[in-house]
Amino acid sequence: MEQATFAAGCFWGVEDSFISTPGVVSTRVGYTGGSREQPTYQDVCSGMTGHAEAVEVTFDPAVISYDRLLDIFWECHDPTQLNRQGPDHGTQYRSAIFYHSAAQKQAAEESLARLDRSARLRRSIVTEIVPAATFWEAEEYHQKYHQKNGGGCGF
Repeated sequence: MEQATFAAGCFWGVEDSFISTPGVVSTRVGYTGGSREQPTYQDVCSGMTGHAEAVEVTFDPAVISYDRLLDIFWECHDPTQLNRQGPDHGTQYRSAIFYHSAAQKQAAEESLARLDRSARLRRSIVTEIVPAATFWEAEEYHQKYHQKNGGGCGF
């Protein structure tokens, strides 16, 4: 099994994009890329910790490729919006790929370049591609939120 970590706005909606994908073994939502140890949702929402709301995806590379996960990431949000998705704004809602290996970094960079060359998007991509940092699991009520409560996020 391998891990991939993506930030693309509200983590509830991003988790929805991956949760039932064949080859995805599990997902969990949380916070990464910031400075505070064990941040809470309130800490992250303050915008003062530097964390992004993110989804950690555990996947079986024999069933689904990291490249396919990248495709899902690009499809589930607008990577041209700086520090926001839809009505949510702040650095915690930034678009970011947190890579776990040199191969993931290369795949993410190549994927971004392909999307940029495709001219599918009207604005420049602002997605960060950065090394994975400590992933702090969000509070239990955030995990699989839409499965438990209904609803959905969109941009």
